[in-house]
Amino acid sequence: MRMGIVVVSLGGSLLFREGKFDLAYARKAAESFRALTKQGIKLVIVTGGGKRAREYAQIARKKYGSEFFADREAIHATRENAAGILKAIGEAAFQRILEKFDDADTALEKHDIAVGGGILEGLTTDAVCVLFAEKLKANAVVNLGDTAGVYASDPKKNPDAKRFAKMSHEALLGLAIRGDARKAGTHFVFDLVAAKLAARSNIPLRFVDGRDIGQAEAAIAGKKFQGTSVED
Repeated sequence: MRMGIVVVSLGGSLLFREGKFDLAYARKAAESFRALTKQGIKLVIVTGGGKRAREYAQIARKKYGSEFFADREAIHATRENAAGILKAIGEAAFQRILEKFDDADTALEKHDIAVGGGILEGLTTDAVCVLFAEKLKANAVVNLGDTAGVYASDPKKNPDAKRFAKMSHEALLGLAIRGDARKAGTHFVFDLVAAKLAARSNIPLRFVDGRDIGQAEAAIAGKKFQGTSVED
């Protein structure tokens, strides 16, 4: 019995270790994704750019002096990361990177997993995830990052930062407004456009530490997890 579709935002920060694509993590995550499909869940996995996107964007800024081209190069980086995850997942996934929103319907007709990266200049992969979720009427968007949820301030800078177990879309919007600089390769809790899109359709969001595969699986499966749930 199908449990529905979940869109997974796989943070680029999880995909690199010591400056290189972390193949060991990619394989571990891929194994988890395949296992989740056996519970009747279909997945759309959108990879962030991480270190690779920051490097590509900076090169483009110096070359073109344009954020548009910085975005374009960052999109290339996300798709390279997506290709790494797709290779790790193997035949369980649709064997092309999603490059358009309409590609997802075709991909999930015969496969349990589809993998994509950035889609359009000016849109972060957070926003891409929410738009996929809207189009596909997904159960939720699960954000796998390198922190254990959403905090009142940056936990990497403030070890006493408060983590929210639950919050409203409105509260998340407030945090997004403070943190979203709208530049390619920057890191923030959740992009402002994505937060607004999720709010307009009341799409449940779950934030969890993607390094903890067990907690990530629980969040994707809609079970109790340690992180932050956003829902009105």
